[in-house]
Amino acid sequence: MSQGGVGVDLDKSLGYLLKEASSALRSAMEEVLRPLGMNVTRYACLELLAQRPGLSNSDLARGAFVTRQSMNVLLQALEREGYVTRPAEAPVGKVLPTRLTPLGRQSLEKATVAVRSVEVRMLAGMTDADQSAAFRLLRSMIHSLRDNNDPA
Repeated sequence: MSQGGVGVDLDKSLGYLLKEASSALRSAMEEVLRPLGMNVTRYACLELLAQRPGLSNSDLARGAFVTRQSMNVLLQALEREGYVTRPAEAPVGKVLPTRLTPLGRQSLEKATVAVRSVEVRMLAGMTDADQSAAFRLLRSMIHSLRDNNDPA
C-alpha cells in the first residue's frame, strides 16, 4: 500500500516501472531522431512501411500507437515531403496503400542506425539470457492483457 493506505505503491508497481521505462526509451529515441528531422511516430511509420509496404492508414496508426487522424496528418506531410507515395484513388475499396520512396528509405536507414544505438544502450549490461528472459516476460504480459480480458 502507498502512504495513507490508498492507491498503488509506485516503488513496487511493475506497471508504473514499465511506463517509466517506456517514457525513458521514447525520450532517448526522440533525442537521437531530432537531429535527423524525425520523431518516434514518423520513424515508426517509415519502419512499418519498409517492413510491410502498402499498409493502410488504419494499420499504420495501430502500429505506431496513434489515432487514424494523427496518422493521416503525418502521411499527408510525408507525402508532401517526398518520403512516401499514395495513389490518388484507392485501387480497391477505400484503402490508399502507402509506399516508401527512395528518399523515405534513405531517411529511414539513418534513423534506424540512431534508434539501434538507443536500444544497444538500453540493453547494455544485460546478458543474452537476460535479454531473452525480458522478451519472454514482456510478450507474456502483453498476451495476458490483450487475450485475457477476464479480470478474475
